[in-house]
Amino acid sequence: MNQKINSDWEERLAAVWASFDDYEGTREAEFRVVVDELVAELPDDSPVGPFERACAFDSTGHSDKAVPLYQEALARGLDGYRGRRTKIQLASSLRNIGRAEEGVALLTPELDAPSDELDDAVRATLALCLAGLGREREGLSLVLGALARHLPRYQRSMKNYARELIESADA
Repeated sequence: MNQKINSDWEERLAAVWASFDDYEGTREAEFRVVVDELVAELPDDSPVGPFERACAFDSTGHSDKAVPLYQEALARGLDGYRGRRTKIQLASSLRNIGRAEEGVALLTPELDAPSDELDDAVRATLALCLAGLGREREGLSLVLGALARHLPRYQRSMKNYARELIESADA
C-alpha cells in the first residue's frame, strides 16, 4: 500500500521513534524492520523512505549502511527540515566512517543557510568533523559561537573568543 505522507503516517513514525529504547540491545534489527514497514507505505520514489531507513541504521550503530541511504534521500530531492537533518546526520556518519572531510564540505554551506532550530546541530556536527581532521580550534570556535547566544551573560566575550581562535590560528 503506497500512500503519501500524512499526519497519521507521521504520528505512527513518531511513535516508533519514541519506542526506540524498547529495542535497544538485541532487538535493534527488529526496530529497523518496523521502520522498513512504515517506509513501505510510501511511494517508491519518496526521498523520505531512504532518509528514515538511514536514520534507523544510524541509530543502531551502522553509519556505514546509513551513508548511501542519506545520499539517496538527497539525490531524490529531500529538502526543507528533513533535508537539513539529512545533511547533519550524513556528515556525522561520514565522520564516523573516516570521511570527515566530506562532512565538512557538506555542512560548511549550511552555516549560511536560513536560520532554524537546527543551526546549533549544524555547528556541533561540523565541529566534530573539523576535530576529526585535526582542526580543533576551528571546531571549538564554532561551538563557542553557537553557545554564546544561549548564555545569560558573556555573549559578546564568547563571540570574540570564538573569532580570536580562528584569527590566531590564521596568524
